[in-house]
Amino acid sequence: MRHVQRPQVPPQQQSYPRDQQNQGYDQGYDQGQGYDQGYNPNFTQAQNTGYDSGYSSGQVYGGQQGGGRGGVPPQYAPGGGAPVPARPAPNWGKRVKIGSIVVVVGLLAWGIGTYAWASSQMRNEVDLAKVIERPADDDCTTYLIVGSDSREGMSAEEKKKLHTGSAEGKRTDSMMILAACSSGNTMVSLPRDSWVTIPSFVGSESGKQYAARGGSKLNAAYAMDGPELLVRTVEYNTGLRIDHYAEIGFAGFANIVDALGGVELNIEKGFKDKKSGADFQAGTQTLNGEQALAFVRTRYAFAESDLQRTKNQQKFLSALASQAATPGTILNPFKLYPTLGAGLDTLIVDKDMSLYDLGTMFFAMKGISGGDGKSMNMPINGTAPQNSLKWDMPKVKQLVKEIQNDEPVTVTSNR
Repeated sequence: MRHVQRPQVPPQQQSYPRDQQNQGYDQGYDQGQGYDQGYNPNFTQAQNTGYDSGYSSGQVYGGQQGGGRGGVPPQYAPGGGAPVPARPAPNWGKRVKIGSIVVVVGLLAWGIGTYAWASSQMRNEVDLAKVIERPADDDCTTYLIVGSDSREGMSAEEKKKLHTGSAEGKRTDSMMILAACSSGNTMVSLPRDSWVTIPSFVGSESGKQYAARGGSKLNAAYAMDGPELLVRTVEYNTGLRIDHYAEIGFAGFANIVDALGGVELNIEKGFKDKKSGADFQAGTQTLNGEQALAFVRTRYAFAESDLQRTKNQQKFLSALASQAATPGTILNPFKLYPTLGAGLDTLIVDKDMSLYDLGTMFFAMKGISGGDGKSMNMPINGTAPQNSLKWDMPKVKQLVKEIQNDEPVTVTSNR
């Protein structure tokens, strides 16, 4: 067979313009010319510039478009060769701002919901509008805080456990005035055996007019006509106007303490009392609900039974408020809801008292335990009939005047 030799073409005639050379493999492939025209077995290696020069320069797959050696040809790339835009960097400032707004809105919704729920649980049952001949108002907010011996809702087993007995009805086990003033807060305990005058009053239920009753023990007022007459009697004998009333029974008190996980208290001197169930050693300890109730109720273990008991009540209530009115309780729903639920359904307040007023009362009590204020017994000057306690009226008048004028209290109790 006759051998046909292809004519040799000088290399310069086989080369392409530089812009075409830079398209290398792609252009040769598209036009069907690539390999045959880019390589000749009869050429020397130096002459085969069509293929080698494009490849070796890193532009075989389209130079800048293909991304160099090892790249994907544009026509095979996703999107038909169009450049893939880079993902923008995240705007962390914007994300933090949006996240903060979401958190704030969530906290507000939770707070509003909690406030509405707690407000609905309050027992606004005492009508101070029924109290007659009231003293003039002043700049301080004055609370009458009462602990009653109510056994409402308690089972026989609970009564036995808490050493409450089973007496019907309810009586005042403790009474104290809390005056929240800009000059400082003052807590004054009113011994239940205080010898006072029960003034004329209008029955809270009957609407009948009743004449004044001479010397009587203070707790008799509550027994005669409940909270309204007690407020009337305190106002009449002190001259202070009571703005709000709060009362809690045995069960509610113990349940609040347990819901908080106990209350830490330093007992300076140990004591025992079979009637209340108290059995305490000296030192700092955490009291549960049962122990706390025994601590505030004990009276027979002390020489001055009623006066020492009021001091213990003040001490414990201040510690209770100090622990309850903390971020660890208020901002923790696992503590806040049980605490509110345990107390609000047994806490009886006046009709005008809001949850905000209740919170203000607790923070005022907390301030006293922290040294911002003063706690004391009503000044006493001897005894009266029925082993009752007679107030030191000159000191009482000075104390009342300082509170009404929003001045720091300088009066001290002599017992």
